[in-house]
Amino acid sequence: MAERLESLADSADSGGAAAAPRSDARASGQARAMRLRVMLPTSIVVDTLAVKIVAEARNGSFCLLPRHVDFVAALTPGILSFVAREGGENFVAIGEGTLVKRPDDVLVSVVDAVIGDDLAGLRAAVDGRFREHDEDERVARSALASLEAAALRRFVEMERGAHG
Repeated sequence: MAERLESLADSADSGGAAAAPRSDARASGQARAMRLRVMLPTSIVVDTLAVKIVAEARNGSFCLLPRHVDFVAALTPGILSFVAREGGENFVAIGEGTLVKRPDDVLVSVVDAVIGDDLAGLRAAVDGRFREHDEDERVARSALASLEAAALRRFVEMERGAHG
C-alpha cells in the first residue's frame, strides 16, 4: 500500500508521467529542505537549509514547508523562526519586509534583523539594538537642533545688518 501511495505521489509530481526511480532527499533518508536567506540592504544575515519556516504577515502568522506552493507576503515586525535541516529551532527578530517563497528557496528581505539562539537571548539582543537606535536618534535630534539654532542666528544677524 505504501509503495502504491509513493508511486501515486511520484506520478503527480511528474504531471502524470511514469515515475522514474527517486534519488531525492526522501530516498536518501534526508528531509527535503528549502534554502532560507534573510537579507538586509547591506548583508545576508541567514543563509541556511530549513525544513520549516514560521513568520507573521499583516493577515496573520503562517508556516512554510518544502513543496508548499510559491508564496509572497508582506512581513510585519516580529519573530521569524525556522528549523534547520540539522535540527533545532532558530529565531530571528525582523523588521518590516518581504518574503518570497519559490520552489526550494525562501528569500526574506528586511531593513533590520537580529539573530538569537533562544527567545531570551533574542530579547536581550533586540533590547540592545533598540538602545543603540535610541542613542543614534538622540544624537541626530541634537545635531539637527544645533543646525536649526545656527540658521536662526544667521537670519537674525542678516536682518540686523540689512536694517542697521
